[in-house]
Amino acid sequence: MVNLSSYECRGQPLAPFGVFLRRIGINAVVVAAFLLFSLAAGTLGYHVWGGCGWVDAYLNAAMILTGMGPVTPMVTTAGKLFSASYALYSGVTFLTLVAFLMAPVYHRVLHHFHLQTEDDEGKDDKGNDDKGGAG
Repeated sequence: MVNLSSYECRGQPLAPFGVFLRRIGINAVVVAAFLLFSLAAGTLGYHVWGGCGWVDAYLNAAMILTGMGPVTPMVTTAGKLFSASYALYSGVTFLTLVAFLMAPVYHRVLHHFHLQTEDDEGKDDKGNDDKGGAG
C-alpha cells in the first residue's frame, strides 16, 4: 500500500513528474488488484448462490461492481441475499477505489496551488514584496 508519509509536506517543493507518475502507477496496480479480487468474488458468488452460469455470473458481477445494476434477476433467497450484499460492498468499494486512484492527482494540484499561495504571501497587489522592491 502507499505510504502517505511519502507525499511532500507543506514546506517541501513539488515532487518531480517521475515521482508523480510512479505514485499513480502504484495506486493503479493496487486498484486493479482490488478490482480483480472483487470481480472474482462476485462472479463466484453469483455462480454458487445465484445459480448463474459463469458468463452470466461474470456479467452480473461486472455490472453491479460498476454501479450499472443487475442483469439476471435472482430467484433464490441465497441469490437475493448475496446480490444485495455484493451491491452494498461494490458501491462503497468502487467509489473508494476511484478516490484512491485519483489521490496523487488531487494531492499534486492542491500542493501546487498551496505553493503558489505561499509565494504570493507578502506581496502587494502589483506583485511587489512588502519592502517596496520588485518581486
